[in-house]
Amino acid sequence: MKVIVHGGAGGAPDEPEPRQAVLDEAAATGAAESTVLDAVEAAVRVLESSPRFNAGVGGAVQSDGEIRTDAGIMTGDREAGAACSMPGVEHAVSAARVVLEETPHVLVSGRHAVDLAADFGVETGVDLWSEQTREKWADLDAVPEGSPREHLDWLRDRFGGDPDSAEEASGGEDAPGTAATDRDPKDHDTVGAVASDGESFATATSTGGRWLALAGRVGDVPQIGSGFYAAPAGAASATGAGEDIAKTTLTRRAVRHLESGRDAQTAADLAIEEFAELTGSSAGVIVLDRDGTAGSAFNSDAMQTAVDGQVPGE
Repeated sequence: MKVIVHGGAGGAPDEPEPRQAVLDEAAATGAAESTVLDAVEAAVRVLESSPRFNAGVGGAVQSDGEIRTDAGIMTGDREAGAACSMPGVEHAVSAARVVLEETPHVLVSGRHAVDLAADFGVETGVDLWSEQTREKWADLDAVPEGSPREHLDWLRDRFGGDPDSAEEASGGEDAPGTAATDRDPKDHDTVGAVASDGESFATATSTGGRWLALAGRVGDVPQIGSGFYAAPAGAASATGAGEDIAKTTLTRRAVRHLESGRDAQTAADLAIEEFAELTGSSAGVIVLDRDGTAGSAFNSDAMQTAVDGQVPGE
C-alpha cells in the first residue's frame, strides 16, 4: 500500500520535527492497512488525534466558542462521503466514511451528522480543546454574543484588512479580510491522505476549519472536488485557503491533469499554478497516480508531507 499524507499548507511551523514525526507515523499506519479506504482513514485518524494539527483535537474555534470538525473521503470509483460542522467529533474522517458506506447520501451536516456517527460506533462528545486553543480563546476580548450579524461585525473589526493584498494572501483556511498579523498559526493545518494499492485509490481530508470563522462556516474540506477527489486515474487531497479552493475545485483540477496523462508531480504543480493565477491565494495538494508515484506542491511558506509503502511492481 502506498500512502502520502499532508499536515497543511501555510506558514512555517514552530516545531517542524515533532510534526514530521506524527506525519511519518500516520503514513506508516496507513501503509500497513490492507484496503485503500482503511489506509486513508487510519492515517488521518493519527493526525486528528494530534493537537499539532488543525483537525480533531486542537481544531480551530469558531466565533461562538465551538470547535466543529469536517471531513470527506472518496474512492477511485467515485464513491464518496462527507460530514461537516460536527461538535465533539474527533475522528471526522470516520464519520465521513459512515456517510459513504451506510447512507445513500454524500454529505451530512451538524447535529444530525454527529448522531449518525454515534449510531455507527464513532465516538462523540469528545473534548476537542487543546491547551493552546484554551489559552488563545481566554485571551480574546469582548467575545460576541447575539446574532450572526453581530459576530460578523466583531470579526471584521478584529481581523479587517485588504483581501486583495498579496501580503495577506499567504496562509491557509483564511477568509477574505483576515489580517496576516492576526491569523492563528494553525489555521493552515488541515490534514489529508491519499492511498493506492496499485489497482484502486482513496483519499481523505479532515479539518477543524478556520480560527474564529463565523459559527457554522464550512470550507472546502467536505466538498467533493475541492478538499478531496478520487477517480480511476488517481486521487488528491488539498489544504489551504478554503473558500478559494472550493471556488476553483482544486483537487478536481489535479486529478483532471492525471486523466490527461500527466504524472502525479506534474499534476500537482499545474493545479497549484492554476490556483495561484486564479485566486492569488495559497494552497497545497498531494497526489497519487496509477504508477504509484506520489506528487505534492504548494505555494505557501511550507507544507509538510510523508510517504510510506509501495504498490506492487513499483
